[in-house]
Amino acid sequence: MLKKISEIGIVPVIKINDAEKAVPLAKALIDGGLPIAEITFRTDAAEESIRRVSEAFPEMLVGAGTVLTVEQAKRAKDAGAKFIVSPGFNPKVVSWCLENGITPTPGCTSPSEIEAALELGLKAVKFFPAEQSGGIAKIKALSAPYSGLKFIPTGGISLDNLTSYITNKKILACGGSFMVKEDYINNSEWDKITELTRKSVNVMLGLEIGHIGINAESDPEAESIAKSFSLLFGNAERVTSKSIFAGDAIEVMMPSCGRGKNGHIAILTNSVDRACYHLGKQGFSFDTESAKYADDGSLKFIYLKDEIGGFGVHLIER
Repeated sequence: MLKKISEIGIVPVIKINDAEKAVPLAKALIDGGLPIAEITFRTDAAEESIRRVSEAFPEMLVGAGTVLTVEQAKRAKDAGAKFIVSPGFNPKVVSWCLENGITPTPGCTSPSEIEAALELGLKAVKFFPAEQSGGIAKIKALSAPYSGLKFIPTGGISLDNLTSYITNKKILACGGSFMVKEDYINNSEWDKITELTRKSVNVMLGLEIGHIGINAESDPEAESIAKSFSLLFGNAERVTSKSIFAGDAIEVMMPSCGRGKNGHIAILTNSVDRACYHLGKQGFSFDTESAKYADDGSLKFIYLKDEIGGFGVHLIER
């Protein structure tokens, strides 16, 4: 469950007053690229909303938020919730979740709370309220002695500061309500929710062209192409065993070293794992044999299976 949440990357935190709006809201999130929702137990409509979304979209990860008691956790699980989120650390709720096979993510903002969570075997906790509790700076400080733990910061997260959180390796995912504001839900502004959801995914992934690779047919041609681009942009050349870089934007491949009919395009992203998940949902497939991994097991490089316009395309973590 934590792996799935990490791949999706953003958890919309929802306060819903009318269960009739739950299914169209879930569809708006799915259409925007986030098949996940934390429906908070702040209203009487929460339990029924979880049930309706779970039945309408069984593939969606529906969780229950603001779970304060074991009784609420039971109701949420019976309604179809796949994970339980609490604002603070309640050992009774966490223990019940672990005993009943549902993932708990309790709120922890201090070393004592974190150590209590670790004692119960948790691998991730909520960090709430994130901005008011010290933000990403405090998470970095807390994560130093607790290297195996990951955080889900929630509270004060917006499009403006999302990148500063989500690019940190200690962040499992970010929770936020900026794309599902209460007014949007009450006014049935599903298109606006879908638009903001899609924009949130794009900001999180941070996809942009890193460099373009050009295939040369001979060593002299490679040298000539690289020299021309170096002169054009006023950049120095950098020679590797397989290519010549003209600055950072142009890579000229030596014969038999280049991928793609014409060359390749490197796409930078904040997370190759998350990019693979979201692009996979859009129909892209990947060449797993080209994958390269970081020391922590996360993907840092992979090629798309198919060329685009005669170019191989690979994702690389910035």
